[in-house]
Amino acid sequence: MVSFSRLAPVLRLALGPAIGLSLAFVALQSSNATEGATVFADPSKIAAIGGSITEIVYALGEEKHLVARDSTSLYPKAALDLPDVGYIRQLSPEGVLSVNPTGILALHGSGPKEAVDVLKKTSIPFIEVPEHYSHEGILEKVRIVGKALGVDAKAEVLARELDAKLTAAEQQTASIKQRKRILFVLSIQGGKILAAGSETAADGMVKLAGGVNTVEGFSGYKQMSDEAIITARPDVILMMSNAGPPVSDDELFANPSIASTPAGTARKLIRIDGGYLLGFGPRTADAIHDLAVSLYGGQVTD
Repeated sequence: MVSFSRLAPVLRLALGPAIGLSLAFVALQSSNATEGATVFADPSKIAAIGGSITEIVYALGEEKHLVARDSTSLYPKAALDLPDVGYIRQLSPEGVLSVNPTGILALHGSGPKEAVDVLKKTSIPFIEVPEHYSHEGILEKVRIVGKALGVDAKAEVLARELDAKLTAAEQQTASIKQRKRILFVLSIQGGKILAAGSETAADGMVKLAGGVNTVEGFSGYKQMSDEAIITARPDVILMMSNAGPPVSDDELFANPSIASTPAGTARKLIRIDGGYLLGFGPRTADAIHDLAVSLYGGQVTD
């Protein structure tokens, strides 16, 4: 099995800056009386950690509060002008603290744990946003981000808009009887397939788009045996279009286990931008629609 920490090179887009160990040492000596806060006392300079968090702040029209982003925050394009404090799962306290934030708004799962523990021990308010790969999970994130920034009313308006869009997107495949079996491939390492099990963003998206995750028996992203892939019999392989190192179509379908599946025989592969597909944020309803159309074509209803 491959731990999630081993997957970081596959997903990483950038590493956080380092400005020396002294800042981290100072941070460890501090105590954070505001840990567990839900509203920033001073939201003037917020470091957003997590692509969906940054997107939500922009969707709320509150981007003026942002002083930094993490390297998964690639949308909207304007966010790229913000300083990058590092990859969400490989943060350094030095990098985050170097932008002098008045608050840190971080998606659950940010790491490593040691770095997050350091940040939580500083005097800077740290608000952690839960991550649930579901319709309701998106609405919860919007409301928590809005509350943190002191714009509850705006967040409620956005949540209602997204609720309606998500409901409509999910209903587009409600009448489809023959569900496609999907294998989400994160990467191929040494000829072995790294696939998405339950409790993952990929699993959540497949279900919302009317598909069936072929992987059973494990959660997270793990290596599958050739026999397990053949037994899973996926109709479609789903991958991110921007994950590295890149895997070509020929390389994927030359894999003996993939070649032995219905998806391999038909060379059925769907690639979608990772942040768009797996972000679980303001654009997710559109991503559900696009994935559903890629899976079912004209069977998708408007």
